[in-house]
Amino acid sequence: MVNPVHLKTLLEVIRTGSFAAAALRLGYTASAVSQQMTALEKDTGARLFERSARTASPTDAAVVMARHAVKVLTDMDALLAAAARPGPGTGHELRLGIFPSLATFALPELLASPQWRDLGIDLHLSVAEPAQTIQGLRTGGNLDVALVYQVGQGGLAWPSSISRRWLGDDNFRVVLPESWGIRSGAEVTAEQLAGMPWIMHHPGTPDALVIERLFASCSLHPQVAAYCDDFNASLAMASAGLGAALVPELAMLNRPAGTVVLDVPEIRLARSIFALLIHEQNVQVRLFLDRLAEVLGRRSIVPLPTSGPGQG
Repeated sequence: MVNPVHLKTLLEVIRTGSFAAAALRLGYTASAVSQQMTALEKDTGARLFERSARTASPTDAAVVMARHAVKVLTDMDALLAAAARPGPGTGHELRLGIFPSLATFALPELLASPQWRDLGIDLHLSVAEPAQTIQGLRTGGNLDVALVYQVGQGGLAWPSSISRRWLGDDNFRVVLPESWGIRSGAEVTAEQLAGMPWIMHHPGTPDALVIERLFASCSLHPQVAAYCDDFNASLAMASAGLGAALVPELAMLNRPAGTVVLDVPEIRLARSIFALLIHEQNVQVRLFLDRLAEVLGRRSIVPLPTSGPGQG
């Protein structure tokens, strides 16, 4: 019998393009992912990957299986959710910590969907920045799940007892005042932006450190017009002509008039969105996270480029 966990891992390998990237998203080692794919090949009798010393490229059989796996896993989750659904007025309580832009621009879409009513979840929200919601998991035990983001590899820490599930990436984009005369969607270089005023994060914050390193790597040393950690305020100031800003796509869904969005090939940055869980969640919660990941997947404006399939 095919293990559904192996199907989920297959989907992640196909999506991310490598065993190592899939392992990072799923919280496994690359070796564990490789072993799962070998077991899946044995169970199905199909060769799913062409392996070499450094890469593992998916075969046509793997792509076809992945397509069918999506439906199989969705149907399984729906069946389990229906079986576990409590009676009227007795929904499963979920104490959820969530950061502001996710609560503002993604969660409402899920809550307004027919799928939400079918989940049978009694949701209790705490909207705060990631560091604060992690504390809710660590100390008081007043949260079951924390939805957080991480820019780069630093800035957040949580106990090893907390499990992590990747939900999606929120790509940063360069936003300029329309009054500067550059058309939206134009591709410019970092060098062209070097002499322009910028709206930056306050120095010393984790996001600021990552952005500063990114800018320095492409020899962009911005003239700072304002320090601001609020993306809505940064967008408003950009609209007014104060400066350029680096803003994640989630925060740009209500982007004000008077701004343009650019593609700057050297400035590639995303914040990864994770669910942190203090214990194994039931099927309703897993299905809720699946649905939220689907919403995030539809939100992307321009995906970041990815490397080809491989184990590195």
